[in-house]
Amino acid sequence: MSDVELRNMTKHFPGVTALEDVSFSIKDGEFFVLLGPTGAGKTTTLRIIAGLEKQNKGSVLFDSQPVDKLSPADRDIAFVFQQYSLYPTMSVYDNLAFPLRSPLRRIPEPDIRKRVAEVAEVLRITALLTRKTAHLSGGEMQRVSIGRAIVRRPRVFLMDEPLSNLDAKLREALRVELKHLQKTQGSTTLFVTHDQIEALTMADRIAVLKAGHIVQVGTPNDIYDRPATTFVAQLVGTPRINLFEVKREDGTLYIQGSDLHLPASSSNLPRSLLLGIRPEDVKPNSEGKFTGKLVLTEPLGVETILHIQSGKQILLSLVPGMAHVKVGDTVRFGIIPEKLHWFDLERNRIES
Repeated sequence: MSDVELRNMTKHFPGVTALEDVSFSIKDGEFFVLLGPTGAGKTTTLRIIAGLEKQNKGSVLFDSQPVDKLSPADRDIAFVFQQYSLYPTMSVYDNLAFPLRSPLRRIPEPDIRKRVAEVAEVLRITALLTRKTAHLSGGEMQRVSIGRAIVRRPRVFLMDEPLSNLDAKLREALRVELKHLQKTQGSTTLFVTHDQIEALTMADRIAVLKAGHIVQVGTPNDIYDRPATTFVAQLVGTPRINLFEVKREDGTLYIQGSDLHLPASSSNLPRSLLLGIRPEDVKPNSEGKFTGKLVLTEPLGVETILHIQSGKQILLSLVPGMAHVKVGDTVRFGIIPEKLHWFDLERNRIES
């Protein structure tokens, strides 16, 4: 396996800049996730690393060596697409064996059989080897697609939203399998997604991409607990983070449009700022400092989302289990002061 580095990557298409001075590095054996909304430049980044697109500026390096002049075949990468890209008239076995039968590889057929069998066992598709891929379910086809990539034992795996076409339960199962597979194989993997749950549960590190710019790179804990901007704070976390404009006066922070106020944790805070509060840090309890009116509940079984109104503002609160409250109730609640997030108001007006 290899480490991968992008240096100052810029890519222009007619009338649009897809990537602007993008730089990040992926360690050997790391599961690295590129997270961002549709149109952020995620797939373009993958295609440049694979050699399927040519950048206008910057360089791609594998193990500190530039690969910009190498063809896609010579870069020794495996690309798993959102669409399964299988040969429907071939059996599962022949789909898995296909990349090993290239004249350039010259792998003996007994070795091919051994490698296909090993991959099929890992992905739990041994029973499907004789079936045509056209007769498989979506989850089975994606397993075969992943298997065809890993059977080659490439330097780098590139995965472009491979789970997005699957139903929720199957996505959850394949997330676990894919992460386990990556760790047992020790493969260097760049995984692209717009799904923050996939990013948080699978990644060793995450790069957040917005409109062709890297906004933040860090571990899942970094991205969730210490978001660099309101864009990152809103992109990661379910339900969404509470964001309020705040004014500082005489050591007190007043949330605009509400009856809520908090002691200022530092005199260095600007006079006008944005306050972020994760819903799980809004804690209903009978001794709470604040009160509000419950205007909506969203029971989800394992947890419940409460919508609490204070003045003109609505706070989301996430509580465990099925909450025994009803719309119209007055709710007392506290806010965990150590968990507050602060953002510069003017800067985030520009960036959001």
